[in-house]
Amino acid sequence: MESVVSVFPNGKNVPRTTRSWNFLGLPQNTNRETTESDIIVGVIDTGIWPESESFSDKGFGPPPTKWKGSCHNFTCNNKIIGAKYFNLKREFAKDDILSPRDGEGHGSHCASTVAGNSVNSVSLFGLASGTARGGVPSARIAVYKVCWKTGNCGDADTLAAFDEAISDGVDVISISTGLGNIVHVPYFQDSNNIGSFHAMKKGILTSNSANNLGPNLYSMTNYAPWLLSVAASTFDRKIVTKVKLGNGAIYEGVSINTFDLKRKLYPLVYGGDIPNTAGGHNSSTSRYCEKDSLDKHSVQGKIVLCESIQGAEDAGFLSGAVGVIFGNNYPKDLPGAYALPALEVTLWDLRLIHSYLTSNRNATATIFKSEEVNDGLIPSIASFSSRGPNPITPNTLKPDIAAPGVEVIAAWSPIDPISSVKGDKRKVKYNVISGTSMACPHATATAAYIKSFHPNWSPAMIKSALMTTATPMSRTLNPEAEFAYGAGLINPVKAPNPGLVYDINEADYIKFLCGEGFTDKELRVLTADHSSCKGQANKKAVFELNLPSFSLYVNDSYFSSPYRRTVTNVGSTTSTYKARVIAPSLLNIQVKPNTLSFTSIGQKKSFYVIIQGRINVEILSASLIWDDGNHQVRSPIVVYQF
Repeated sequence: MESVVSVFPNGKNVPRTTRSWNFLGLPQNTNRETTESDIIVGVIDTGIWPESESFSDKGFGPPPTKWKGSCHNFTCNNKIIGAKYFNLKREFAKDDILSPRDGEGHGSHCASTVAGNSVNSVSLFGLASGTARGGVPSARIAVYKVCWKTGNCGDADTLAAFDEAISDGVDVISISTGLGNIVHVPYFQDSNNIGSFHAMKKGILTSNSANNLGPNLYSMTNYAPWLLSVAASTFDRKIVTKVKLGNGAIYEGVSINTFDLKRKLYPLVYGGDIPNTAGGHNSSTSRYCEKDSLDKHSVQGKIVLCESIQGAEDAGFLSGAVGVIFGNNYPKDLPGAYALPALEVTLWDLRLIHSYLTSNRNATATIFKSEEVNDGLIPSIASFSSRGPNPITPNTLKPDIAAPGVEVIAAWSPIDPISSVKGDKRKVKYNVISGTSMACPHATATAAYIKSFHPNWSPAMIKSALMTTATPMSRTLNPEAEFAYGAGLINPVKAPNPGLVYDINEADYIKFLCGEGFTDKELRVLTADHSSCKGQANKKAVFELNLPSFSLYVNDSYFSSPYRRTVTNVGSTTSTYKARVIAPSLLNIQVKPNTLSFTSIGQKKSFYVIIQGRINVEILSASLIWDDGNHQVRSPIVVYQF
């Protein structure tokens, strides 16, 4: 039928966590506009737990008059002003809740990180203690539940949620879902890209997690230029767990271990030596402590050493063991919570512990409760955070920005155990988790914070403000450079006052898409109107898309590419900005003109950036800074070949 613009499989996405706001320089008593309470944040996720103190409406007046949303099978209040759920295929798990209520915790965690109230004296069994709060605690929340305990956040449900959020009147959308494996699909075959384009048309910015499929390059799965793609960084708190052996040796590992064995030593056994032979297992499976692979009589009252473990749910209670130690080859920045005392150590430390075990007939060990330490290597991008470049449009930079996403504490659903293992009786109101899902709401909140000062700014202007005020990050700690952290770490205090912004409207995106070879039919999947590429198929349009960043893919040793950009003055009425370029010797970057003078707010000025040079490495990083003495408007520049 002509009215059908696109057909693609209803794919399955997955969900992708407070000291973090203090670390970003946004204290509780920061300058806020009264209009913050008129900002409505739409959260597309697993739902919300309304009884959490983070979502109390004490002190809140009625919803903004612009609000058109409603609550389905759910009692809202003046904090949570909208709540809907979507499951078009009617596929539910046995313990799913058929309402916007959150049965998993993920959605509550994200919503409270964006706009949760300030709640004193929270912790996870003493870990990460302090005041939990969102970045815009006076803002309102509208939730759209699309993720279920089946592990599915359907594309059809996601698109329906976007349409509802847009129609309801949200101001910014936060969505921390995406593909569960690395697949590079066109812009018009992904629900996040399509939904966020529709939102952009209505003046709504969508903030999206970069995904947790890192650390390899090209591991992002959502990379549309109208999306704000958020990478996950560490901050200055790190949670570690230690194991002590009977010989006194102590090894530091990683986990979220809330159990306290009181430093009592228990017999230590190797999983490979105690297979559940009656259940058909041998050492090839028991060495990895696979489910039911261990002889339950041999693990009782003992700590088990395993070569690796797939995850907390696979480990379960490990056939009744006291605890478990296992190895992992990856960097230690994604701690998990388990249903028993556990920690993950490096493979080198695993060998040393195994050596102790094999040389001592009466080997013993104990696992300490986790503790907090100061992280000296901060901030850096987490190993799990997906990396760019953009595989569909190589000459646009992704991700856009970084935000804290490691060991973040926020609201939780008390019916979901922190290990996700059935039978784990630890039920909490606040939980510590990690992921780009946790970074995304930090960026969403900062976008909402900007909008409270500038309610008429377009999505592109807000995104520009976030990127050009970001704090540069260290390439030494992040060898993938801009493809790990984009413009850098968000700076919520500076973001509302960027000085200049790079604006983009729908027509600019259409021109860009036409230049990328989109057909009219493909284009209309995104635009949902009668847009056409007739006369607009300019392959150089990508170099004119008014992004606040510059990315150049080259396959020749020598290159020269011009970019056209336009900035809008949002700072001082009268100002003069001078261009400053920071670049390695291999690059020759010219800015023409290199001085821009403004005489009014809203005035626009255009310029060209010509990037020339030779490349003999994989990545060259540079930056352009427009400086008027009060504002430093910084854009990242990256040239690469791989």
